[in-house]
Amino acid sequence: MQQAKQETVYRPPRPRPPALPLALLGLGLLGPGAGAQNSIGQVQDVVVSTGVRGEARTVADSPAPVDVIGGEQLIHTGRAELAEALALLLPSFNFGTNQAGVNSVVRPVSNRGLGPAYTLVLVNGKRRHNGALLTNGGGDTSGVNAIDLDTIPLAAIDHVEVLKDSAAAQYGSDAVAGVVNVILKAGNHGGQLQAGFGQLEHGNGNRTNKKVEADAGFRLGEDGFVHVAAAARKRGQSWDNFPSTNLVAYSPASNPKNATWNRDGAHNGDPGIEAYDVAFNAELPYARDVTLYAFGTAGTRNTVAGNNFRRPNGLATIAQIFPDGYFALNNMSAYDYQFNVGARGRAGGWQFDVSSGYGRNRAHQYSNLTLNPSLGPASPTRFDDLATYRFEQWTNNADFTRQVDVGTAKPLQWSWGLEHRVERFNTYAGDPLGYTNGGYVFKPGGQEGDPNVGKPAAVGAQAGVALAPADAARVRRVVVALYNDLGFQPTAAWFVDGAVRAEHYDDSAGNTVSGKINTRFDVSPRVALRGTVGSGFRAPSLTQTGYSQTDNRTNINPVTGQVGPSLSKLLRNDSALARAFGAADLKPEKSVNAGLGIVVKPAVDVNVTLDAYQVKVKDRIVRTGYMFGPAFAPTLVAAGLTGSEWIQYFANAVDTRTRGADLVADATSDYGGYGVVRWSGALNWNKTEVTRVNATPAAITALGANPGGSAVWFGYGSGGGIGELEATPRTKLILSGRWFVGAFETTLQTTRYDAYTWQTTANRAQDYHFGAKWLTDLDVAYAVTKRVKLTVGATNLFDVRPDKHGPGDANSGGNSFVYGPSPYAPTGAYYYAKASYDF
Repeated sequence: MQQAKQETVYRPPRPRPPALPLALLGLGLLGPGAGAQNSIGQVQDVVVSTGVRGEARTVADSPAPVDVIGGEQLIHTGRAELAEALALLLPSFNFGTNQAGVNSVVRPVSNRGLGPAYTLVLVNGKRRHNGALLTNGGGDTSGVNAIDLDTIPLAAIDHVEVLKDSAAAQYGSDAVAGVVNVILKAGNHGGQLQAGFGQLEHGNGNRTNKKVEADAGFRLGEDGFVHVAAAARKRGQSWDNFPSTNLVAYSPASNPKNATWNRDGAHNGDPGIEAYDVAFNAELPYARDVTLYAFGTAGTRNTVAGNNFRRPNGLATIAQIFPDGYFALNNMSAYDYQFNVGARGRAGGWQFDVSSGYGRNRAHQYSNLTLNPSLGPASPTRFDDLATYRFEQWTNNADFTRQVDVGTAKPLQWSWGLEHRVERFNTYAGDPLGYTNGGYVFKPGGQEGDPNVGKPAAVGAQAGVALAPADAARVRRVVVALYNDLGFQPTAAWFVDGAVRAEHYDDSAGNTVSGKINTRFDVSPRVALRGTVGSGFRAPSLTQTGYSQTDNRTNINPVTGQVGPSLSKLLRNDSALARAFGAADLKPEKSVNAGLGIVVKPAVDVNVTLDAYQVKVKDRIVRTGYMFGPAFAPTLVAAGLTGSEWIQYFANAVDTRTRGADLVADATSDYGGYGVVRWSGALNWNKTEVTRVNATPAAITALGANPGGSAVWFGYGSGGGIGELEATPRTKLILSGRWFVGAFETTLQTTRYDAYTWQTTANRAQDYHFGAKWLTDLDVAYAVTKRVKLTVGATNLFDVRPDKHGPGDANSGGNSFVYGPSPYAPTGAYYYAKASYDF
């Protein structure tokens, strides 16, 4: 695979460095010398492998819209993690900012208004395995186990190719919204060592972020290489919430301790992270026409997430252990790895690529500080085993391609291949003390002021998810696929590609066939048209088919819109209890997509593309709304539960339609002694609508009156990450300038996030609206020598926050209930400094 051109890091000093007005970013597209040549390298010249098979194509020649993000660009965002860096650079990507305790570890990325399940992730063109944890916040509650992009160290990445086109017919399930292909570095010499330190401007706890990373290339034999990379990072646990407005933490209200309580009601925020990741990429020519290759990543991560304050007068506090209440912790240790091996070459007129890859992600949840209040004074304060999640994937591919002369302008490109994939998802029950109902009832003298005498204590280890044996899952499926892809040019200016893919799942997904036609017509050397029409599918995630849990945390009441405690239970779709409430086997989601675009090159160093798209998804899988109340209680009690649970499950509930457009422009201006500026502007407009909602199952409607409860099967407040239901901004605009002058390299970027709406209940009068915001990022690097570079920068330089329009929570003051599911980090300004050494 050919690699992107390397960008110049050090330039000889130029005279008279200017004070260039970078704030006027848009003017750069028409600035002086827009057609001048420079030595920085053009992104349009990068050879891409995503979205088309066979003949190598550049970004400028691609029949499908492809964005290329260089490794240096990722580093200049100042972010330590890949997912957030991509969201800062791509307008169609939005990064879920989840500040809600146990859920804050999983931060999903949405693409073109579709959740993380709809974007396929590849590494060096090979499918990446999923994570073990399911999404439940940050803009996506669909319950898919999203791929953890942050396990790939930035130091290992040469560039990232982002295909902004549905490609299920080419790559299979998960490629409905597009494909992210991470290309690893392939150098056989040299490398870099980098260390950085950053800090949030505001907040409590540990606001610092430290990172050390390095990569190096080595020769392997005469013509091979091995490139290795490693990263170590530590982010402090921090939070920035509002003071609690419920001032009664101790009983009675007249207790003088309430006057001195600091009103610190929540430690929800950024979890503390300590992570270590490594990666390698290697190739070795074996014979004249055969090359062996291998690549992989591995890493470990330990996290600690804060939670709401358990008040001294609450049902979750045992005064004999914590007389002044406590902040429960959720801890997690995880490891992740994937290794791929293969061979590619030529034989019998065919190019071939045969490979096998295995990946695993495992997450173990525990708590270093919490209680199971129902055990009373005998409760432990540390639980070493609450739950374990594991996902593994083994993928085997055989791909073949050749050219066939059929008398057209260029030979026909015929590609076909096979895929065999085995997926497993397991969950394991934890320590029984974590989920057992010990039956403790508060007695006189048990708490200061005796606010809860005669009431049962809360059940389960607080702040975490404690899996019982009944929740344990063991799900496995096998997928086999066959695809055929034909690309040809009827004329020198016209390219047409057609692909069809058949897949068989040995579970309820069954058999499915997808097709796609993609074309590009070069009207002139400066103008081209391109378009796509196709069908796709997305098989249910194993987490959607096999996961269940019970937890005792805070939720928004779907009827009143008020924040309060709930004993909630996510039912496994095929469980007897879920079936009693109308659950059915999950079907694959079917999609139909269309796209039309134009490529314009008005000058040598100016490129403009506009691509419109539509994606219709049928039988989309979502979580049902929370259902509870007296009508549900008898069935719950008969199943051995308390009857007070809020229950939900996954279902094929809705059809949706997503429409949008991507406008991208880039230019390079050479200002002579004032340096060279690479300008770029990108705008995404996106709208997702629910076009049909399946009828509420008869098993629910037959329950009758449900006073004080909720029987809303599809609740807009828990829309599963669907378009406006996930608070995705309608538009996102990114304007940036990267200025090279002398030994300085300065990147200034400003991003406009459109207004968004947070729907918390089925009552639209209870919607919360948040205004549009501009965020500015600045990165300034100075090459001290050809090998040493110093960098300082800021993300969200002007400390912009979302509007304070949410319902709020009087007990906790948590900012997630004030800012809502913000599409950008609500934590404000972040400043950083880095030093690097090239060798």
